[in-house]
Amino acid sequence: MKANVGGIDRIARIVLGLVLVALAATGTVGLWGYIGVVPLLTGLFRMCPLYSLLGLSTCPLDRR
Repeated sequence: MKANVGGIDRIARIVLGLVLVALAATGTVGLWGYIGVVPLLTGLFRMCPLYSLLGLSTCPLDRR
């Protein structure tokens, strides 16, 4: 697996994922909030399958 999620994108995904999961866990939003697991995992693993399919990358290492 090749990293395709870079710095700011990665931080934004992790923060968004944590916020959504926390809101779902506290009952503030419905069960749909657990969809936050997806951006959380893609941020942690620095790999987004959708980016791979579309040929995108925000990772500066791939631009060399």
